[in-house]
Amino acid sequence: MSRIVNVILSGGSGTRLWPLSRKSKPKQFLKIFNNQSLFQDTINRNKKLVDDFLLITNKDQIEEAQEQIKEISQSFSEVIIEPVGRNTAPAIALAAFSLNVDDILFVTPCDHMIPSDDRYSSNYYKAIELAQNGFLVTFGIKPLHPDTGFGYIEYKNEDVISFREKPDLKTAKTFFESGQFLWNSGMFCFRAGVFLEELKKHSPKIFEKTKEAFQTIKEGYIEETEMLAIPEDSIDYAVFEKSKMIKTVPSSFEWTDLGTFDSLITYFEKNKKSINCIHNIEGVKTTNSFLIGNKKVFGIGVSNLIVVDTEDCILIMNNGQSQEVKKLYNEVKEKNKELIN
Repeated sequence: MSRIVNVILSGGSGTRLWPLSRKSKPKQFLKIFNNQSLFQDTINRNKKLVDDFLLITNKDQIEEAQEQIKEISQSFSEVIIEPVGRNTAPAIALAAFSLNVDDILFVTPCDHMIPSDDRYSSNYYKAIELAQNGFLVTFGIKPLHPDTGFGYIEYKNEDVISFREKPDLKTAKTFFESGQFLWNSGMFCFRAGVFLEELKKHSPKIFEKTKEAFQTIKEGYIEETEMLAIPEDSIDYAVFEKSKMIKTVPSSFEWTDLGTFDSLITYFEKNKKSINCIHNIEGVKTTNSFLIGNKKVFGIGVSNLIVVDTEDCILIMNNGQSQEVKKLYNEVKEKNKELIN
C-alpha cells in the first residue's frame, strides 16, 4: 500500500543569517518563533497530512535534529545522513530509493514559515492528486512584489512554461506585472518511481552514482567516497527543467522564506508576538531600527538600522542590505573561521 511521506530537507547552514545562524545551529533550528524552531514548525504543520516522515540531513546537524524531533514527540521512519552535501537532486533521489515506487514524496525545506490553514491543505491535496496521476509537481507561490531573491516559474493554469533564474530588479518587475510568474518555493510532490525514472532519463550519472551511494547506507550514514562521486546538482536543473511531466500548483497560502534579516524584520512587523528575538531600537531621533538579540540597545539619530548581537560578535547593517551578508560570511570564513561554527 502506497504512503505519503514528508521528506524534510535539512542541510543548509543559513549563511545569509550569520552570525545568528551558525554551522552547528543553522536557522532552521533556532527557537525564535514562540520558542519553537522552523524545523519543528514544519513537522507540526504536516503531521496531520502525511503518513510518515523521512529526514535528510548532515553529520553536523543530526544531533540537533534528533533532539528537536524528540521534544515534539514525533517519529521518523528513516533518517539519511549525508557526509557531504551534493545539492537537492541527489538528496531527494536518496529519499526516493528508500521508499516504494508508488509512495508519494512531499518534499519540503524546513526553513519556511507557512500557516497551517485551509489554503495550505487545499493546495497540498491538489499536488497529491497530480502526483497520483504521474506528474512531478512544484509549488509556485503567487508573488506579492518584485523580488530578486527567488527563482521564478512561468506558468499557465497548472502547466509550467519555463523556469527562470533569480532575476535583476528590472526583470523581476516585468515578471510581477505580467501576472504569469510564480516564485519557486522549493517544495515538490511526486511518486518515488516516477521521479527516479525521470532522473535516470535526464541525469543518468546522478541516478547511477546516487543508487551506488544508497547501497552503502549503514545506520543512516552514507560512505563519504560514494557521496563525493555523485555529480552535484539541484532538482530544478537535473530534472524539472528537462522533464515533460511537470505541473505546478499556483499556491495561495501565506509563505515566508525567512532567509534574510530583512525578511525576518518584515515578518516581525506583521507578527510581533510570534518572534522572540527581535526588538525595536529605542532612543532619540531613532526610527525604523531593530535589534536581533537580547541586550538593550539605544540609538541617537539613527534610522533604517539592523543590529545583530550574539555572544562572540556583532553585525551592524542598513535595512535592505541582507543579500550582502553572504559575501561578508565568506570573508569571515577565510579570516575568522571560528566565528562561523
